[in-house]
Amino acid sequence: MKFFLDTANISEIESAISMGLIDGVTTNPTLMAKEGGDWREIAKKICSLVEGPVSLEVISTHSKGMIEEARELVKIGPNVVIKIPMTTEGIRAAYVLEKQGIPTNITLVFSPNQAILAGKIGASYVSPFVGRLDDIGEKGMELVSNTLTIYRNYGFKTQVIVASIRHPEHVLEAALMGAHIATIPYSVIKKLASHPLTDIGLERFLKDWEKVSGI
Repeated sequence: MKFFLDTANISEIESAISMGLIDGVTTNPTLMAKEGGDWREIAKKICSLVEGPVSLEVISTHSKGMIEEARELVKIGPNVVIKIPMTTEGIRAAYVLEKQGIPTNITLVFSPNQAILAGKIGASYVSPFVGRLDDIGEKGMELVSNTLTIYRNYGFKTQVIVASIRHPEHVLEAALMGAHIATIPYSVIKKLASHPLTDIGLERFLKDWEKVSGI
């Protein structure tokens, strides 16, 4: 299972890289706006830091504009993946881009039917949003499970990126289901390493060592 970091923050990316945990990065306009400054320079920096795929999102709503944006975005770095919203225009654009050898990530996916379309056109990645479904009382991880089943049924090569992750349980469920990738906020990455019994055990070991060492 691969871990992508869902951020545009350079410090977070550098920290996660130093732990050897990150296989790629996903960004979106909201994350870029949060950082401020020149988004192109931020994107270039991310692409230079990360060896794996870096998703950069288009903002056009029509396929022609999406395709034109994508051709500019891929110039930022050799590892750029074009993030495209799940709409009929987005599907049309992704189909063209994939035929031209430009990898796409179909985002804002909330139903198995939408996921089928992404797999059918041969998108490189699809991003089902689990947290946002949970927010409205639906079972977000059920979407991931159904998507994986459908893709296995038909041999779709599209990789499933579990997105909108809110807590470590989402990551665990994604791993148990066999999802290809989880794109995780930095705050959740840190939580994956935490457990109260680990903290208690470490504190006890250190206190015992003080008795033995005389420190």
